Amino acid sequence: MPTYAYACKDCGHAFDIVQSFSDSSLTSCPECQGTLRKKFNSVGVVFKGSGFYRTDSRDSKGSSVSPAPAAAPAAPAAAPAASAPAAAAAS
Repeated sequence: MPTYAYACKDCGHAFDIVQSFSDSSLTSCPECQGTLRKKFNSVGVVFKGSGFYRTDSRDSKGSSVSPAPAAAPAAPAAAPAASAPAAAAAS
């Protein structure tokens, strides 16, 4: 449940009270029965940095999944033995 801050317009008495969201706002000061006003403070939680938006985890191309590489055509059984020296020479 949130904590709300109130201040009296008449006597200046200020206090905090824990209220439910569904509770109505207080209207009279507990000290002088004067008119209360709700005080608003700065936000208690601030989200900074990356990771809070859906687009933060995506790459610049717009997709987070890269496509699978195309399969090379099948080579004859004798070709791997013949291509091994060519691959070694290319390195």
